[in-house]
Amino acid sequence: MSGGEGGETTLEYTPTWVVAAVCTVIVAISLAVERLMHFTGKKLQKKNQKPLFEALQKVKEELMILGFISLLLTVFQNTISKICVPEDLTGHMLPCKLKEGGQSITNATTAHFGSFFVSTISGKARRLLSEEVSSSKTSYCSRENKVPLLSVEALHHLHIFIFVLAIVHVTFCVLTVVFGGARIRQWKICEDEIAKQNYDTNQVTDVHQHAFIKDHFLGIGKNSALLGWLHSFVKQFYASVTKADYKTLRLGFIMTHCRGNPKFNFHKYMMRALEDDFKQVVGISWYLWVFVVIFLLMNINGWHTYFWIAFIPFILLLAVGTKLEHVITQLAHEVAEKHVAIEGDLVVQPSDDHFWFGRPHIVLFLIHFILFQNSFEIAFFFWIWVQYGFDSCIMGQVRYIVPRLIIGVFIQVFCSYSTLPLYALVTQMGSNFKKSIFDEHVQAGLVGWAQKVKKKKGLKAAANNGSGQGSSHESTTVGIQMGAVLRKASTPEEIQPAPAVPGSEGSK
Repeated sequence: MSGGEGGETTLEYTPTWVVAAVCTVIVAISLAVERLMHFTGKKLQKKNQKPLFEALQKVKEELMILGFISLLLTVFQNTISKICVPEDLTGHMLPCKLKEGGQSITNATTAHFGSFFVSTISGKARRLLSEEVSSSKTSYCSRENKVPLLSVEALHHLHIFIFVLAIVHVTFCVLTVVFGGARIRQWKICEDEIAKQNYDTNQVTDVHQHAFIKDHFLGIGKNSALLGWLHSFVKQFYASVTKADYKTLRLGFIMTHCRGNPKFNFHKYMMRALEDDFKQVVGISWYLWVFVVIFLLMNINGWHTYFWIAFIPFILLLAVGTKLEHVITQLAHEVAEKHVAIEGDLVVQPSDDHFWFGRPHIVLFLIHFILFQNSFEIAFFFWIWVQYGFDSCIMGQVRYIVPRLIIGVFIQVFCSYSTLPLYALVTQMGSNFKKSIFDEHVQAGLVGWAQKVKKKKGLKAAANNGSGQGSSHESTTVGIQMGAVLRKASTPEEIQPAPAVPGSEGSK
């Protein structure tokens, strides 16, 4: 009943206990989720997991954006449904083919996702508002011999799809990092073994007999770029990172960035750096929303866009894995081509030149896109299945559905157990290390120390009236102090909870 007459019941004629009960359940669930996220954030802060805490904040930001999108769709749904367009405009670029037999566009496209651009008013479909209100919107446009640009039902479906996409993306990212992190933790055994070893700098290493060189500097094809790339492509599927790889890349990082501390805990640094990257991967950036819009635009009947687009993350994933393996191969070639025997252990030279356009960060961008693209594919499939059924025209034929699901599962598993661990290790072979090498209190100490040195240098410069001797002395002092601080900060376990901020006088 609606206003005492036939139709669906409005809030005016709904029992108060029903309204109160529904509100109680919704509010209780919302508060429970909010408290859970708050508790998780406090726990991460207590454990000094700042990168993971920032990732949690990123998730909260995404939820806020989704809430705002929901608000916009709810507030403007009546306005949007009153936007009328000529019926001819809604007969093109449809996800489903119109039925023959003279049916109107409005009735033929009922209850399908493609009705984002067509009216989908039907008595059989679920409604966001009452049938009475929906009918009024149809009659509003029909009086002008037009149809609604977007029906209330289509808005409701779009609303649900956006939420499903965001939830699936965040969930898949968390699963990828959790399983990838478990794979990386297996390397801690190597880290512990290395920590117990004593370095002999007087030993002579036969470069071409080293396990790392044997694996990557192949006798056959060592001068062939094509065979080198082919070897890198194949190697990502088996033993993508060997024990020799880990030890050699670890030593190359240490000798480049913290030469004075061979016992540096590289594994802990790598895990902290991965957590720092996670906060970027878990978000949905603007360019990813642009991709969603482009896909919705190209989802036209007969194009099978949802099928072909599944190959994009698949190809990118293999390309990223091949490139990361090839970086290791390039590092091996640099050493093998220059030396036959070296004093001490084998050391590679990290450099940004080995990465695409000299920017290791591009790899993280591609992994972000791959995970979102795969999440989009899986979310779209299950949303169509639940919303319209497996036999929906948008779902397509079985021969298109099965490959999509297989590719989606492969991407999720392969990225977790191969590509992500490979990324975590190989991207440390850039020219610079990440700021996450320092704990938060060490970073604060460095900033305070730098400010004090700068202030003191300015006072001395003024006292010496711009004397070149004073400037030279300060520069030398700054270099000595920075080296000392870096050596102390290179091993997180050796850092005290509240270190004294180094000053120029105390370091003398």
